[in-house]
Amino acid sequence: MNLIKFDKTQLVNLEYSLNREILRVNKFGSYAFSTIIFCNTRKYHGLLSCPCENLDGGNHILLSSLDETVIQRERSFNMGIHGYPGLYSPRGHKYLRSLHTSPILYHTYRVGGVVLKKEILFNSQNNQVFIRYTLLDAHSPTKLQFRPFLAFRNVHNLSKANMYADTSFFTVANGIKMKLYRGYPYLYMQFSKKVEYVHYPQWYYNIEYLEEKRRGYDYHEDLMVPGYFEVNMKKGESLVFSASVNEEKTRSFKSAFENELKSRKPLKKFGDILRDAGKQFIVKKGTRTELNAGYPWFGGWGRDTFIALPGLTLPQKDYALFHAVIKTMINRMRGPLFPNTLDKNYAAYNSVDAPLWFIWALQQLAISEGSTKTVWAKYHSKIKKVLDGYRRGTDFNIHMTDNRLIYQGDRGMALTWMDAIVDGKPVTARYGWAVEINALWYNAVSFALEAAKENLDDKFVKFWKDFPEKIRQSFVDTFWQSSKSYLADVVNDEGSNWQIRPNQIFAVSLPYSPLTDDMKWSVMNFLEKELLTPRGLRTLSPSDPDYHSKYEGDQRQRDSAYHQGTVWPWLLGHFSEAYLKLHGKGGFYTIEKLFNSFEEDLSDYGIGTIPEIYDGDPPHRQRGAVSQAWSVGELLRIEEMLKSYKKKTK
Repeated sequence: MNLIKFDKTQLVNLEYSLNREILRVNKFGSYAFSTIIFCNTRKYHGLLSCPCENLDGGNHILLSSLDETVIQRERSFNMGIHGYPGLYSPRGHKYLRSLHTSPILYHTYRVGGVVLKKEILFNSQNNQVFIRYTLLDAHSPTKLQFRPFLAFRNVHNLSKANMYADTSFFTVANGIKMKLYRGYPYLYMQFSKKVEYVHYPQWYYNIEYLEEKRRGYDYHEDLMVPGYFEVNMKKGESLVFSASVNEEKTRSFKSAFENELKSRKPLKKFGDILRDAGKQFIVKKGTRTELNAGYPWFGGWGRDTFIALPGLTLPQKDYALFHAVIKTMINRMRGPLFPNTLDKNYAAYNSVDAPLWFIWALQQLAISEGSTKTVWAKYHSKIKKVLDGYRRGTDFNIHMTDNRLIYQGDRGMALTWMDAIVDGKPVTARYGWAVEINALWYNAVSFALEAAKENLDDKFVKFWKDFPEKIRQSFVDTFWQSSKSYLADVVNDEGSNWQIRPNQIFAVSLPYSPLTDDMKWSVMNFLEKELLTPRGLRTLSPSDPDYHSKYEGDQRQRDSAYHQGTVWPWLLGHFSEAYLKLHGKGGFYTIEKLFNSFEEDLSDYGIGTIPEIYDGDPPHRQRGAVSQAWSVGELLRIEEMLKSYKKKTK
């Protein structure tokens, strides 16, 4: 594929450019995020957003944007753009000529006889964003002016004009430092050469965020502009701007920028772009290594971590990173449970499947290494804790019943991955015996026995050896009905729910399946017909009266559609795995075609990455978080499956 780039006609077309967003993240979880023309349309957009551990542990936007103005012959050309009620001002996007995204993000502007190149990258070793401006051409003396728009607020909130903002500043080398509110770090705004700063603090009112309006949230923000910087530029000269939470050595800006640039390689292949996107989800927080479930609004999620981690690490043989993330999660265990969501002040443990996905992730490690030795040596006690905890019973009514299956939850609880709640009630009531939970349970017990046998853990083998067959028989008796040709989604005191959902795919895809081959073929043929799309599996068949074709509207409307037809690309990983197992060589082309079709999405919605979800109906518009860990991770796992299969068939 060609490098992802955009030309003038695309950039100046607001209907096109405002619907495409670009994200840059460093290993500490700081990010720069906006539309491709740097007009912010979400409250999550910002030029420097970074974690503030001493506040709430979440990401906070310090620097929302930086407006550049070219001044020539006493005429000013502002290259910024902001949305306001009924208009965009200034309209600096009209000066854009091109945008390239690799090896780093850079724009080219033309203002009369001035050609200016703007390059953006993060310092990989610090919470610092660099912008390098190079005056490629100019026919008369040129001055650049910079106006910073400050927010100093959590990414989930909005800033409003107030009397409490501290607009004082302190001079530092080639710039200033400021913090609007107590508890925040200082924001250091510095340049690679001496600049003039004019302090003139004022609020810019009612900046409008179009995407928040569409999503039914508050969408107006007031931002503080403390003043402006000015500097003269010569043709061919470069100037580096730095925004950081630490005072930096300005004399090293240019060399630091060049060193960071050299470490970036142009990304031309689809798989390389996916791998680069995958790196953004791994976050270092002190001694912890965490996985961010998605940008912009997700944080650490237990279930998502275990599902995404194998694809993000194992194809690259990055075992150290895999173990580092697993260690962080194990340190968060409470009994047999892992946290569903991770927060500095609160962690919810209401995920019935996260512990079973934990064992699956370890199983993927064993497959990658070709041995269970490392897994059993390092993690056997945690595997046993999960299995014993589920067998004996734990929180949220999670327990093994007499038929050896796992029962979970009760009315009003949403413990599986289909956990959307509207008006205090689960949209998909899935308490009881859920099909994917018990497929995961059968796989977990079977894998643990495999590992225990290979590592001579006779006590464990003796106790658990009869479980798999009893689980398998109960699974078939509970979920299979030959006249239906597919599996029930959930069974409880209300009976069997036969809505056609993708959760049964795991009973086919997992390394240990409780189904016969005939059952697997039947389930797969049914799912292919009812749920498969070019972008993943629908969460409900279009023939169902509860089906939602689009994911849009306010939060209530979106949550109602979230698992009621919306397409999830991460499910394609398990569909592909099951499909290749059954079809063998004859299935390779189908899966390869599905995998490669995602390439066209890299220049749409979230540039260079894969989103959380898609609409259920064609054209399957991209929706939700613009970059999702398990979407990227499972596509990387599919790529590895295809590579492995090619080797086997040679």
